[in-house]
Formats: sequence, structure tokens, C-alpha cells
Amino acid sequence: MTTYDPAADGAQMSFDGRMSYGDYLQIDRILTAQAPLSDAHDEMLFIIQHQTSELWMRLALHELDAARRMIAADRAREAFKMLARIARIFEQLNNAWDVLRTMTPSDYTTFRETLGQSSGFQSWQYRLIEYAVGNRNLAMLRPHAHRLDLMARLEAELARPTLYDEALRHLARSGLPVPQDVLTRDLREPWAHHPGVQAVWEAVYRDPEHHWQAYELAEKLVDFEDYFRRWRFNHLTTVSRVIGMKRGTGGTSGTHYLKRMLEVQLFPELWDLRTTI
Repeated sequence: MTTYDPAADGAQMSFDGRMSYGDYLQIDRILTAQAPLSDAHDEMLFIIQHQTSELWMRLALHELDAARRMIAADRAREAFKMLARIARIFEQLNNAWDVLRTMTPSDYTTFRETLGQSSGFQSWQYRLIEYAVGNRNLAMLRPHAHRLDLMARLEAELARPTLYDEALRHLARSGLPVPQDVLTRDLREPWAHHPGVQAVWEAVYRDPEHHWQAYELAEKLVDFEDYFRRWRFNHLTTVSRVIGMKRGTGGTSGTHYLKRMLEVQLFPELWDLRTTI
């Protein structure tokens, strides 16, 4: 049998002085970014799990930025694809916990002390995502105070309307009666449930045919938060499975801290209206 040669079909086989796949993606830089500090077999899994999560978060931030700009320009339909993509990104992040859960408590203890005080709650990209979607806990600025460049990025985010703020401003420009105090609120503050906002969303859900674009926007937001909350839950169950009730490496209360995070709702009115309509 003759061995297949892709060159016979026109495939490029010589890359001396030409851009290759590895060049374009900077594969060498990516694959040399893993530097385990112990001889433990599972430390490589731990590093790659978190590095790939940071890459997905970078894409999520890219999409969140674009989605907010589209909604602010009243081009909500163009934002729908971006919002759907963000939800799928968090589905991917959810799937990654399944790989990390193959690490047992015994495996983790072989390298845990090499982590020092580093912990996932110190991820500045994750903090940017939370700030972008509305969970603006100012106390969480402190872990980044040693990096002026990161503080500048986080402060810039706090000065910008959240994804939910942009959605509500869009509704107001569309003629829906969004309360004025919502439109002029202090953007640095975390979102708090507002009965006037819930009344607006209830009107949308009671007559979706008349408010179809707002209705679809609402469901895109709910879809994102659904996957986001699943990610938090999977984080909790993974930590419970690997370290039990121990404190986190960064000094948090571990599972107790993660359980508190499960209580945070990003778009509470969109969930509460399901009971009231």
C-alpha cells in the first residue's frame, strides 16, 4: 500500500522562514509555562487545570467587553451571540473540574505546601469577570494591592457599567420604565434586588411577543448565570472532595467561603420573577 503524502494534495510541508502552526499560537511559550515546584505527579495536572482556566477566562472577558459595548450601542441582537458564547465558555470551565476531581486527597498532599499562600480567589481575571457582571465586592481589591497595574484595571472596571447595568439602560432607551435611581446608581456598589426592576422584567415576561428582544436578552443573562453558578457549585464540590473542611491555601475558610459564594445572585430579579408571574 502506498503511503499517503499530504504534499501531493498541495499541503505545505516546509516552514523554514515561514509561519507555522506553532509559530502562530506561540506553542513553545505555552508548553514551557508549567514549572512544578515538587516531584509530585499530580502537580502538573493542578497547574494545567488552572492555566487553561485562566485562558478561558481571558476569552470570557473579551466577549463580555464586546457584549457590553454592543448593548450600550443598542445593538443587543449582536450581543446575543457573545452572551451565548460566554455561557459555553463556562460550560467548558465546568467540564474541567471533572479532570481535577481525579486527584485524590492523598495526591494533593504531596505538593500542597509548595503552593504557599497562592489561591484561586486571588485570580485577577476572575475578579474582573465578577466585577463586570455585577458582584462588586470592594474587599476583594485587597489581594491585588501589591500590583498597581492590576489595581488600575480593576478600578477602571468598577467605574464602568456592569453587564446588567447596560442591559437595564438598554431597556430604558427602548421605552420600558426602568426606575431612575437604578440608571443613576453608584456603579462601585454591588447590585441589590430592586422591586421596580423586577416589575419591568415581569412586564417583559408577561408579554414576550411584544418585548421579544428584551425577553431574549433576559434569557441570555439567565443562561450565563446558570452556567456561572454551576461553575461555583462544581468548585465547591471539587474542593470538598479533595481537601474536605480544611482552610484554603490563601487563608480562606475553604468550603465555607465557597458556600457563601453560592448565595450570590447576579441578576436576582430575573430569577425571582419566575415565582411571581
